[in-house]
Amino acid sequence: MSTWTRWHGPAMARLWGFCWLVVGFWRAALACPMSCKCSTSRIWCSDPTPGIVAFPRLEPSSADPENITEIYIANQKRLEIINEDDVEAYAALKNLTIVDSGLKFVAHRAFLKNSNLQHINFTRNKLTSLSRKHFRHLDLSELILVGNPFMCSCDIMWIKTFQETKSSPETQDLYCLNESSKNIPLANLQIPNCGLPSANLAAPNLTVEEGKSITLSCSVEGDPVPNLYWDVGNLVSKHMNETSHTQGSLRITNISSDDSGKQISCVAENLVGEDQDSVNLTVHFAPTITFLESPTSDHHWCIPFTVKGNPKPALQWFYNGAILNESKYICTKIHVTNHTEYHGCLQLDNPTHMNNGDYKLVAKNEYGKDEKQISAHFMGWPGIDGGADPNYPDAIYDDYGTTTNNIEDTTNRSDEILSTNSTNKTRREHLSVYAVVVIASVVGFCLLVMLFLLKLARHSKFGMKGFVLFHKIPLDG
Repeated sequence: MSTWTRWHGPAMARLWGFCWLVVGFWRAALACPMSCKCSTSRIWCSDPTPGIVAFPRLEPSSADPENITEIYIANQKRLEIINEDDVEAYAALKNLTIVDSGLKFVAHRAFLKNSNLQHINFTRNKLTSLSRKHFRHLDLSELILVGNPFMCSCDIMWIKTFQETKSSPETQDLYCLNESSKNIPLANLQIPNCGLPSANLAAPNLTVEEGKSITLSCSVEGDPVPNLYWDVGNLVSKHMNETSHTQGSLRITNISSDDSGKQISCVAENLVGEDQDSVNLTVHFAPTITFLESPTSDHHWCIPFTVKGNPKPALQWFYNGAILNESKYICTKIHVTNHTEYHGCLQLDNPTHMNNGDYKLVAKNEYGKDEKQISAHFMGWPGIDGGADPNYPDAIYDDYGTTTNNIEDTTNRSDEILSTNSTNKTRREHLSVYAVVVIASVVGFCLLVMLFLLKLARHSKFGMKGFVLFHKIPLDG
């Protein structure tokens, strides 16, 4: 019995974990190509015999390719080509190293699905040319190409430009063979009619009202002649482009407010590299209150809201139909601003039953306005079952006049405006003073009456005594 218990606890869990680990390594070993070693995140092929003749691939039934982040290949003289579909299964690949091997050709779309690639090392291979199209979509921090027999041509001038733009502590000594089979340092290579292109975007005022249309024009130039294309990112509005040689136009119709702040770029690209000219789109539109909820309590009470609008809308609150003047006790707070979207709340400091009621938010700019209303209940009315407001929705609230709150002001404070709580407190103080005065007056009046009665009673007593004495005197002769 003790043996059974001993093997049905943490010990059994550890045993099963070890078994699954062994099975995992066994599956990885079965899926790993010959002459290579594999782990859950790495493949390395460095044994020259028998060696590999194609880029290593794991078995299709294995889920491991999605977890591979590093591939290291060395001493593989028969490996000459990387095809378009050789690397696509390794979506998480970050580091690719092929050194001291026979690599001669890399397909243009070989790394199309490897957007996580950061480090590539092709040292001492047989590459004579390498196009930038392999790497244009990658954000490479390191590309090592030392020891390859490059041929001097415009096709490799982008490598020179790449090395100049990357601030690396170690400079690569790259060479190419000219027509005379002489090694020329790539840093000194000069080839006629082989330079970076340029793009020029002729844009009108890109501040436009929602629902309108706009057309952008762009021209590119360079030698070799560059291609022109538009980079519109995740533009929501409907758009179409027309390109003719080195001229292009982009038509955007029925512009959406969601595109305000988006960047639009005209790109020129040739063998040597690319250039782009960009503009930012600004869309003006009427405010929309996209969120308004009942109050919540944290450090303060807060009626949360979200407002969209451009230009920045002015905000005005109403309480039970009357303008709500803001003060240090009741004020608008904007917590997060996201270009044309504003997240905030109407903050109330210690509200009471006198603050229960309907709160309406009005957002307004030159293109229109929007309004929404909610009912707020902060505290029950004292002395009434259930705390219901006997006068709701006609609860007393003084209208102090109009106060406009622009969304840029987190608080609109006024020394002359008191909160509802302060007004109620002042009224209670005045009533207390009046009550004390009345009570004191009544007490004083009562004291005077008592004194008057006592004095009157004393005089009446002496008068009767004198009458009695006089009445007892005999009347003898």
